[in-house]
Amino acid sequence: MALDPNRTAVVVVDMQNGFCHPDGSLFAPGSESAVGPVTELVAAARDAGARVVYTRDVHPPEQFDDNHYYDEFERWGEHVVEGTWDADLHGDLDVRDEDLVVEKHTYDAFYQTQLEGWLDSHGVDDLLVCGTLANVCVLHTAGSAGLRDYRPILVTDALGYIEEEHKAYAVDHADWLFGETTALADVSFE
Repeated sequence: MALDPNRTAVVVVDMQNGFCHPDGSLFAPGSESAVGPVTELVAAARDAGARVVYTRDVHPPEQFDDNHYYDEFERWGEHVVEGTWDADLHGDLDVRDEDLVVEKHTYDAFYQTQLEGWLDSHGVDDLLVCGTLANVCVLHTAGSAGLRDYRPILVTDALGYIEEEHKAYAVDHADWLFGETTALADVSFE
């Protein structure tokens, strides 16, 4: 899969201590194992001149206090609370000043964030989507990208997960409905 680096961004979804570090509040070993492939993908993209975006799932402590229906803390327990180590990006990631870091408060990195405007202003059409959790924030972000006419491509071996079948579901669903999938080894830039 050859991509134009001038029209491509790697979107690294929620590779935070809370999900990827053994001391994190929602640690998933499958997320920790994605750190290496994610950093490899970012390095290759950066070397080719593609852009890099990191998302951070961040929750103010009172975010769900007055919700009528959905409470992520009730569903998942308190996690990635604003201002905590848990919410920080994993220390093995090579985050640079020129990268965009998007703070989001729900599964979809496009919902009420600057992501779409930033991608458009940089002429980005194709998104290599990686990170965690495959069947939650990665899938919602990639689906939202497809609905906005970006080309979301899930990098299958750079996805974190709680259960292997969750990852398989996300990859199958994305490939079937709104995006594409590829292995890291098959990504190239022209």
